[in-house]
Amino acid sequence: MSRSCGEVERQLRFLLHGRRSWDHLIQIHARILRHDLHWSNLLLAQFVLACAFLRKMAYASVVFLQTQNPNILLFNSMFKAYSLMGPRKEPLQLLSSMRNRGIWPDQYTYAPLLKSCSNLRDIVFGRRVHAEVLTLGFECHSSIGIALVEFYVSCGKMEDATRMFDLMSHREPIVWNLIIRGFCKAGDVKTGFRFFQGMDKRTVVSWNSMMTEFSQSGHDHEALDLFREMWNKGLELDDATLVIILPVCARLGAVDIGRWAHSYADSKGLSKVIAVGNSLIDMYAKCGDLDSARKVFDKMAERSIVSWNSMITGLALNGIGEAGIDLFEEMKSTGVKPNEVTFLGVLGCCTHAGLVKRGSELFNSMTEDHQVEPKLEHYGCMVDLLGRNGCVKEAYDFIKRMPILPSAAIWGALLSACKIQGDSDVAGCAAKELIDLEPWNSGNYVLLSNIYAEAGRWDDVKKIRILMREKCVSKAPGESVIGLIDKP
Repeated sequence: MSRSCGEVERQLRFLLHGRRSWDHLIQIHARILRHDLHWSNLLLAQFVLACAFLRKMAYASVVFLQTQNPNILLFNSMFKAYSLMGPRKEPLQLLSSMRNRGIWPDQYTYAPLLKSCSNLRDIVFGRRVHAEVLTLGFECHSSIGIALVEFYVSCGKMEDATRMFDLMSHREPIVWNLIIRGFCKAGDVKTGFRFFQGMDKRTVVSWNSMMTEFSQSGHDHEALDLFREMWNKGLELDDATLVIILPVCARLGAVDIGRWAHSYADSKGLSKVIAVGNSLIDMYAKCGDLDSARKVFDKMAERSIVSWNSMITGLALNGIGEAGIDLFEEMKSTGVKPNEVTFLGVLGCCTHAGLVKRGSELFNSMTEDHQVEPKLEHYGCMVDLLGRNGCVKEAYDFIKRMPILPSAAIWGALLSACKIQGDSDVAGCAAKELIDLEPWNSGNYVLLSNIYAEAGRWDDVKKIRILMREKCVSKAPGESVIGLIDKP
């Protein structure tokens, strides 16, 4: 290789480290071909990885297939590139191609290959790869050990994942987080938390991961307790911590802790992060503090569609529908395109403001003007809008015209509207559909019975009670919960 070609290769490798646009990659590939460097496995290995970062694996695959003598370095780069792309079967085929060329895997082959098995959740092929790792004695490599734990966790094989975890001589925080997340996803939050408590060194990511698992599995109080403990230990909270804990505050109504988190975010400059701002808006709105929610919204230097949706939905939840509709129009005037969530919020605004005609117009505009296909939730909003505002029969007709099968929630919304409006005839039709869908739900029978009682239809009340006995349905006793929440 001439000195000039060597210099060109070094220059192109340097460019590949910093250039991430597709146009630059095309230019670099053209220079590779122009200088006859397509035989350089080292250069091509970096090129295919750059393609993967730009989600251009089809192009990388063509470049690879045109290489006459790929070596283990280039094959390993292809394995790594495919592992970054999500579930793909090509890595499994690539392994066979590599062996057909007489090239045997090394310790750098197996971590990305196992990652691909994790993406595919292919337990059979993954176990074969694991067997090869054991045969070649590569299990002591940290990256392979982590990949094996991740593979078994992704396949839900927690016993195997734990066995691999126990065999590791040195456990980095990432492998602790994997095993914790695996148990929590399997519904065993208690064991996941036990592993968390056993960590030698917990990073902020570890705390965030455990709080996420608590919150996503319905253990909001435990997530809040963990947040308090994290704060008491003097750990520096990051934007991810706030995005995790603010929805917990919203669900628990822990507005005081939410305000403290807001103050902390302001002091650290984290309020400027869009996700934090969105979480603050949502928290304040769900806790009924619309003034604070609007202040956060108005101060945002940059807003995403989630920002607008959170504010519109918050106005709907708090019964200030007309302001939500005005905000929807303002959003459109700024060039932000509404999505499915936007329409759920603005239809809710119409419901609370009693704007039946406006709501119908907005519902029709979803497909006509915004190419947003209505889902079951949007149809439910329309039934709620019509029913709450005295149009019970129109709501019933609307349900019968729906292109998708109505859910129990939609019939339930109609039945509730019938109670408010005192329409026992439509109530009977709605209740029949509900009972067919949920024959075990005592609430449907009780609600219909109350509607008949208010209308003086005592014979029908008696029939409902007989029907409940025949179906062995008993009225569920009432329950109440009182929660006490302190500041961190």
